[in-house]
Amino acid sequence: MELKDILSKTFELYEKYAIKSVSMDDVARELGISKKTLYQFVTNKSELVAMVIQSEMELAGKRHENIQTMKLNSIEELFEVSKLMNDRLKNHNPALFFDLKKYYPTLFKKITEIKREKAYESVLNNLKKGIKEGLYRKEVNPDIIAKIYVSRIEQSYDNSIFSIAEVTSIEVFNEVLIYHLHGICNEKGLKILNEKLKELIQKN
Repeated sequence: MELKDILSKTFELYEKYAIKSVSMDDVARELGISKKTLYQFVTNKSELVAMVIQSEMELAGKRHENIQTMKLNSIEELFEVSKLMNDRLKNHNPALFFDLKKYYPTLFKKITEIKREKAYESVLNNLKKGIKEGLYRKEVNPDIIAKIYVSRIEQSYDNSIFSIAEVTSIEVFNEVLIYHLHGICNEKGLKILNEKLKELIQKN
């Protein structure tokens, strides 16, 4: 049994049942090991939660990095990120997010800041790339637009604005993306955007 296997299986449990309801006994039982063996890898549940979340964030980061190697234009790149997010939302349990926020506020604050920074850098780079490719409007301020887009994404996870069903809805994330692209694309970019939207409609 390796640590990565423990973290992967534990994340599956958290996705299915959320964090609060999954005990260390549950984790050990699911892994087919004793709790004593489990504690050889982690000291307590709080440490396990932190390690699981960190591991998943690293995996998500690698998936995003893979998109960068696909030699796509800036608009295609955002649609690939959208596909990635859609796949994650299909199996996402919003209770996991809310448990983190309620029972592990320090960890929640830390990962929120990290995710915000990484998202900002990703969007900023995409904006600069799109302007250079001649697909986004030259007068766009990359720094301001990147911050606006990231804040919109964060708001889409706010259950005081959206219902639980909407928080996990692929449609909400897609609408935020399309709204963003319509605001920054020039005429050339809009043609590519409309082609991508037609492809999505045909697939659905």
